[in-house]
Amino acid sequence: MSAETAAGKPRTSRQLDPCLDQLPHLFVSPALFNKFQKLIYSETGIWLGNSKTALLCGRLFRRLRTLGISSLESYYECVAQPHQHEERAQMIDAITTNETRFFREPRQFEFMVQRVFPHWQGDAEQGLRPKRVRVWSAGCSSGEEPYTVAMLLARHLPAQEGWDVRLLATDISNRVLEKARKGVYPIAKAAELPSDLLHSFMLRGMGERDGEMKVKVEIQEMIDFQRLNLDQEMNLVESPFDAIFCRNVLIYFDAASKSRVLARLSHHLIVNGLLFVGHAENLSSMSSQLQSLEPTIYTRTGDKEIL
Repeated sequence: MSAETAAGKPRTSRQLDPCLDQLPHLFVSPALFNKFQKLIYSETGIWLGNSKTALLCGRLFRRLRTLGISSLESYYECVAQPHQHEERAQMIDAITTNETRFFREPRQFEFMVQRVFPHWQGDAEQGLRPKRVRVWSAGCSSGEEPYTVAMLLARHLPAQEGWDVRLLATDISNRVLEKARKGVYPIAKAAELPSDLLHSFMLRGMGERDGEMKVKVEIQEMIDFQRLNLDQEMNLVESPFDAIFCRNVLIYFDAASKSRVLARLSHHLIVNGLLFVGHAENLSSMSSQLQSLEPTIYTRTGDKEIL
C-alpha cells in the first residue's frame, strides 16, 4: 500500500430433497437435515430453519469437494465425530452469513458522536471516569464495523489527549476474521466513509494493489480480533465494556440461545454501558437489565445518570 491517502416451518415431504439445481448430486433428507440442525445448534446456538436446505447444501458444496466427499451423509458422519473440532469450525465458517459495511445503520454512530462521546468527555473532565474506553464488536464479520468505531474514537477521543482506547472484535468465522485483520477492502467501499475519515485513516493501493484501500496501522493497532462463540462461556480480558455492538447477530438465535447470549453481553457491560443491536432486534421484553434509549440502542440499568 502506498502512503498516499485514499481520496476518492418443518417439511412434510418424505422424499429426498435436492438442494440446488446446479448441484443435483447433493441431496439431504429431512432426517439428515435435522441432524445438521442439531449439530450446528449445539456448536453455535444458531438454529438453521427448515427452509434452509438449499443454503446448507450450497454453502457446504465447496467443502465437500475439497475433502473429496460425495454426499452430505458422509460429511455428517465425519464432522459429527467428537474429535473433529477443526472441521466443525470449517462447517460453521461455510454456513454463516456475513454481511456488513462501513457506517451501517448510521444513526447509531451519530448517537455516539452527538451524545456518548461528549458525555464521556464531560465525565472525564470532572474526574467521574478515567480516560479509558473499551468497546466490543461482537459478530464483527470482515471488520468494517470495528474499524468504523475505531476511526470515530480516534477522531473524537484521541490518544494525544490522554485517551486509552481499545476495541475487541470477535466472530465465530475464522474466514472473515482473516480478512478483517488485513484491513484491506475494495476501493469502491470508500463511498461508505465520510471524506474526512477516508483521508485521515485509509491508504489507497498503488500498482498491483490498485483498486484497493487499507486501514492505517494506527487504527488497526486499536483492535484485537479474536474468534469467539457467543453461545459459550467466555473469559474476556478487557471486560467490562463501555459499549458493545452486537448487530444483526441475535436474529440467528432461538429464544433460549438468545437469552443466554444477552445475559453474557449484559454481564460484560458496565453499568450504564451501551448495547447496540440491529434494526430487526427488539430486546425490550427479553432482559430486565436493559433499558431502551432509542430504537436499537439500550443501556444496562444502574443508579448513575443515563444518557
